[in-house]
Amino acid sequence: MVVEAFAKINWILNITGRRGDGYHLLDMLMQPVSLADRITLLPSEELSLTVAGGGNIPADDRNLALRAAKLLRKETGVSAGAAIRLEKHIPSQAGMGGGSSDAAAVLTALNRLWSTGLSGEELEALGVRLGADVPFLIRGGLARTRGIGEQLESIPSGRAYSLLVLQPEGGLSTAEIFRAWHDMPAGRSADPEAALSAILSGSVAGHASAFANVLEPVSRRFCPEIGTLIRALYDCGADLAQMTGSGSAVFGVFSGADVRNRAAAVLSPRCPKCWCCETQEESIRFQEDA
Repeated sequence: MVVEAFAKINWILNITGRRGDGYHLLDMLMQPVSLADRITLLPSEELSLTVAGGGNIPADDRNLALRAAKLLRKETGVSAGAAIRLEKHIPSQAGMGGGSSDAAAVLTALNRLWSTGLSGEELEALGVRLGADVPFLIRGGLARTRGIGEQLESIPSGRAYSLLVLQPEGGLSTAEIFRAWHDMPAGRSADPEAALSAILSGSVAGHASAFANVLEPVSRRFCPEIGTLIRALYDCGADLAQMTGSGSAVFGVFSGADVRNRAAAVLSPRCPKCWCCETQEESIRFQEDA
């Protein structure tokens, strides 16, 4: 069984509060993009994970994909195993949900492989125990996500946007960025309704002020190149440019693939971590569905 696990971008990211257990309450608009890890799963007596690519990505319990498999097995009582091979293409410590997308895909794929019969909603309930982005990446599509990731509102959208994603050389720790956010003055928040209206109507260029990521000023302190790359995207004709997640990747939204490709030709020599991609509906794709 082979499955693609797609990355995501945050069109907006607001922090609305904090629970007593320390989890941050979020209000986000997210969408999958056409940049994916490839996961192969084979029946096995044991449960194992190997990782190819992506630098020093761990293959033990620090990896969300393996933790997802163990969680599903524990919660369903399945005794079967699986040999999981993860080929990394989504950049790590980038705010693009790489680990979360792998976890979402493994939960979904093993639900098939092991015939556990869980519904999408039940998988999402397991996913939120692994991370705030996991339920969304199980469901896919354009969605507004609130709470700690468990409140999902799917929004039909027929539009695909041309994106250029850039990442500075250094990644960022999500936990470290959220901790630092408390020590900084409140940044500008996004306007979720106005941002969503702009996405659906194709008028992102005229409503860039509706979009924001409240973590961006924090992440810029740790990695000033984030701001440099955002300015470079605007200089190359982006209609909107901002950071995704807790960083360090940034994305530019362009009016079409031709404009985006010209920007990539200019920026890729100075920023080797550069990817052309599009927004899409799918967050998980099985090979037989391709």
